[in-house]
Amino acid sequence: MSSLAPADVLLADGTLAVLRPLGPEDAANLHALHDRVSDDAIRMRFFAPSRQAAHDYVDHLLRREGSLALVAEVRGELVGLGTAEPINETTCEVAFLVADETRGQGVGTLLLEHLAGLTRDRGFTHLEADVLSENRAMLAVFKESGLSVTRASDGSTVVVGLTTEAGADLLARADQREFRAEAASLAPMLRPRSVAVVGARSDETGIGATVLRAIRSGGFQGQVVAVHPRAAEIVGVKAFPTMADVPGPVDLVVLCVPATAADDVLRQAAAAGARAAVVVSSGFSELGGDGVSRQRSLAATARSLGIRMIGPNCLGLLLNAPDVRLNATFQESIPPSGGLAIASQSGGVGIVMLDLAREVGLGVRTFVSLGNKADVSSNDLLAAWYDDPDVTAAALYLESFGNAVKFGRFARTFAERKPLLAVVGGRSSGGKRAGASHTASAASPAVGVSALFAQSGVIECLDAEELARTALLLAEQPLPQGRRLGIVSNAGGMGVLAADAADQLGLEVPELSADLQARIAALVQGTTGTANPIDAGAGASPEAMSGLVDVMLSSGEVDALLLVPVATGVTDGTESLRAMLRARADHPDLPVVMVPLGGLQVPASDGAPVTTYRTTASAVRALSRVVRYAEWLAAPREAGDPTDAELRRTVQRRAADLLLEADKDGWLPPEQAAALLADYGIAAMGETVVGAEAAVEAATRMGYPVAMKVADPEVVHKTDRGLVRIGVSGDMQVAAAVADFAAELGTVPPVLVQPMASGVEVALGVVRDPALGPLVMVAAGGVATDVWDDRVFLVPPLSHADASRAVRSLRIWPLLEGYRGSAPADVASLERLVLAVGRLAADVRELAELDLNPVMVSPDGYAVVDVKMRLSAPVGPDPTAPRQLRPLG
Repeated sequence: MSSLAPADVLLADGTLAVLRPLGPEDAANLHALHDRVSDDAIRMRFFAPSRQAAHDYVDHLLRREGSLALVAEVRGELVGLGTAEPINETTCEVAFLVADETRGQGVGTLLLEHLAGLTRDRGFTHLEADVLSENRAMLAVFKESGLSVTRASDGSTVVVGLTTEAGADLLARADQREFRAEAASLAPMLRPRSVAVVGARSDETGIGATVLRAIRSGGFQGQVVAVHPRAAEIVGVKAFPTMADVPGPVDLVVLCVPATAADDVLRQAAAAGARAAVVVSSGFSELGGDGVSRQRSLAATARSLGIRMIGPNCLGLLLNAPDVRLNATFQESIPPSGGLAIASQSGGVGIVMLDLAREVGLGVRTFVSLGNKADVSSNDLLAAWYDDPDVTAAALYLESFGNAVKFGRFARTFAERKPLLAVVGGRSSGGKRAGASHTASAASPAVGVSALFAQSGVIECLDAEELARTALLLAEQPLPQGRRLGIVSNAGGMGVLAADAADQLGLEVPELSADLQARIAALVQGTTGTANPIDAGAGASPEAMSGLVDVMLSSGEVDALLLVPVATGVTDGTESLRAMLRARADHPDLPVVMVPLGGLQVPASDGAPVTTYRTTASAVRALSRVVRYAEWLAAPREAGDPTDAELRRTVQRRAADLLLEADKDGWLPPEQAAALLADYGIAAMGETVVGAEAAVEAATRMGYPVAMKVADPEVVHKTDRGLVRIGVSGDMQVAAAVADFAAELGTVPPVLVQPMASGVEVALGVVRDPALGPLVMVAAGGVATDVWDDRVFLVPPLSHADASRAVRSLRIWPLLEGYRGSAPADVASLERLVLAVGRLAADVRELAELDLNPVMVSPDGYAVVDVKMRLSAPVGPDPTAPRQLRPLG
């Protein structure tokens, strides 16, 4: 909690709690907490069973200035206290007390995480705690926290030391705790035993009655009731006047009432024991104005009552497990039961996704219409689905990210275990930002989202249909082990078109070995198409088609097989399909897809399935996406070396100071930018001087020839304005260049004098997106960088694999590798530079824009020729923020 704002959090059992600063108004409740806990809890905290010592400490805490104290609150009652009292300029002493009834629910761990963040933001680097050696529960909290821990013991007491640094281990452990807590919190929503629908009309018209009818006809396995003040029954479902009249507990309440009534209904539902709600009702933030405040009030009510909420303004919820069968939506397209969990921010897109799933036979486990996302978001659902054995993959349609940094972490963790597919709307070029640097002007919202997905293992799809067909392939086929695609057809032209599509999408259609071609030649009829794609011939028999499938799948020369059988009338097409399916069943380890044409229908088969598509284009697109996901899974997860903690703090302080000194636009002079880069091992070439005499002296020291350019960061397009000179070879030329620069600008500018450098021109940069955080650009460099449009964006933190992938994906990669006999560039040094830029972008939130262009990469290393750096007040999510639910509003 980087600020002192209250934070909504989840305890280990899913209970909603609030962490907030201790205030004077808490005095009575805090004394009551110390009275309420057991004698043993007092002894463990104060090293003696003295209630008086406990109350004296409370009074001290409320009086003392400078102490940091957080309380944990559940439904208005204090259940925990965490304190951090400064010992010196770098260290705080921490202590914790947790109510007996919430022990084991992670209250102490949450308080520790938030206190570490709070003290870190205030410049403290270490925490210290004295703990009785028998207090194993508290010692376990410190040990399992993910913070760096040291211990020293004198027998009865253990002195625990911790750093406040929010490292990768802390974030990973906190995320795992959040996954388990989210699963518990959303269990009443995702596996309800009883459901109440409020707002269905007695005349059985409208959305409420439609939802109630869908629940009843869908075969819900639990209890369903309606709530209506006068009706005894609606659409055959028993109705009760109020929630209080419903017999037995209610897990989930579905609200189809006017927006103005939703708040009261939620309170009644909580009183009846409900812990989850789906608010189908509209009339909230989608309308703006009063709707925004109405939604904020509803969400705050839900949080205060301990209710998790989907919506408002949503399609509803579909739970398709055979032992649940809840269709709490107002649509009737029910796909088969399976392992795919879907969340959609758009109800309309959600309907399309469900209809597509039904059409292609894609099994769906869960569908959640997020609506306005007042509470439950895609991050919450990914966390809840992570450990669910019945969820085998997830698919998202999103239009916004509440916390993109957190999404990236959650998505990466999820995708390492299960496939995650996504479509994002609202990414048109109309959202492209304007910026003074090349990096900023190139970083559109679509680019940032694609970078986030690529590094997180998210399978990005263009639309709902592509998502459904890719998900079907993942559900039915094993993952390919490489990019090599074999193609078999009895119509040569279709094979050629499929090969062209595969090549365009990055798949390889390799020429088969001579031995394999010889075996294939004995099976094809009237063609020479044996190299791949294989043309079996229009008259190929069922036996020949079966043989081709068998020989290709057993060859070891392909990683996936595409079959394109076409009905010709020459042979029995249906029998050919059966023969191919029998051959496929003998080789279940490779993915096989089929595009039957000419009216052929694939018969049922008991063996390993073949996934069918209507067109070769859709089949190849799905394969290409699955191949990239398989490659991402197989890539090493070696992270880049983290910045030394003390260096990071020093650089962050310096950046904050420079921001205060910078001009209104935040552009730094070259020498200040170079100093920040130097802390990360990035050396900018040259020396900045003012005046002809100083320029001549600098050039003489470096040795001629030199390059010269105006060093004012606010001057753009220097080359176009004649403010760059290269190959300057004497004192008179240096002086003349300075004079020309002054004439163009009307004043004598600072000039950067550099030794000449050669190599492949590369550009690196950083831009900070308000939603996504920092983006690192790797691109072809030079004055024509925007023309080449050869660039890749990455989202920090970066791994070695990320840097390597980015460099090798550029179209200029052959130049770096060594083109037509030229010596290869020092690519390893370039990759280290990419990682250093990534660390700088992650560490310094004030870094708004950075351009290193060009960077000359040669066999001897790299040279940073030009630097532009802009600082601004930090925007976007804090990647080190401790775990909490998304803030309301």
